[in-house]
Amino acid sequence: MTLVHSFEPIVGRDPRIVILGSMPGVVSLHAVQYYANPRNVFWAIIAELFGIDMDCSYASRVRQISRLPLILWDTLKACHREGSLDSKILRQQIEANDVAGLVEQHSSLRVIAFNGAASAKYFDQLEKHRLPANHRLVLIKLPSTSPANATMNFEQKLAAWRKLLDYL
Repeated sequence: MTLVHSFEPIVGRDPRIVILGSMPGVVSLHAVQYYANPRNVFWAIIAELFGIDMDCSYASRVRQISRLPLILWDTLKACHREGSLDSKILRQQIEANDVAGLVEQHSSLRVIAFNGAASAKYFDQLEKHRLPANHRLVLIKLPSTSPANATMNFEQKLAAWRKLLDYL
């Protein structure tokens, strides 16, 4: 099994929403870019919702995200996994990112949105108990933008992700 590590968060202005993936896939890890797999529809959804230009370099997309009230990060900081599938993560050997610490640093946050079921599952297991007892964050499980989620087409995923706009 390969030990893999996630990236640092991309933090926007006065963030209201943190979007958590589980762990970057192999294509993303090699490119050192969030959602680098061209079959992952994350950037297309963000472009539709927030009006960013996705026909540009990754660095330009990051700059555009940094102007929005968003944070991009992953639930897991490190794990042992072969390939890209969340189902291949060894559950005994995982380390979470400090999402609770991120929440403390950014009092403007209103929503933790999970890009897929695995992200939500690992958050529930490893980080949820670390949130302040009186937190008022809305936790939203969204369909995965990964090509592995073939049960929904782009339009269905986009419709589900539109609920984020209610929290801006």
